[in-house]
Amino acid sequence: MPDLYVSWSDYYQKIEQLAAQIYQSGWEFNQIICLARGGLRVGDILSRIYKQSLAILATSSYSSGPGKQERGQLIFSRHLTMTSENLGSRILLVDDLVDSGITLQQTIPWIKEYSDSPIEEIRTAVIWYKACSVIKPDYYVDYLPDNPWIHQPFERYESMNPAELGGASALGGFPDL
Repeated sequence: MPDLYVSWSDYYQKIEQLAAQIYQSGWEFNQIICLARGGLRVGDILSRIYKQSLAILATSSYSSGPGKQERGQLIFSRHLTMTSENLGSRILLVDDLVDSGITLQQTIPWIKEYSDSPIEEIRTAVIWYKACSVIKPDYYVDYLPDNPWIHQPFERYESMNPAELGGASALGGFPDL
């Protein structure tokens, strides 16, 4: 399957579709945890729509190769960042996509181990679910039977540096917003 290119407007529309799907399921949660970096935008928007507090867990597995497209060892931050005193008991764990599924698969026990609060249930939500994943997310917008590389709209910033931002015209604008 060829690479998948996603515009800003498509990206936001997919997050809204994900929010609607979760709502239609009738499941009630009291905490959102997003996996940084990919899940930050998804988690932020869902926390605004659902008026739920957002916790952030930084993880990383893509670290080498051209365009940082080769998977390396999964690394977790030392702490879960949140503004509430305690973690909720019904957690919606959010990321942008599930590729191999290793990140989601290993994050669930990490949350249970490091939480000071009792956890009743954790469900997962992503925009893209690839067939090669070892875990099926509870909620997803697009199922991808192949394994395309997904070019998300913010990806262009990964090859940019501050010196290239001389003026507004250097940004190229956001024509699809």
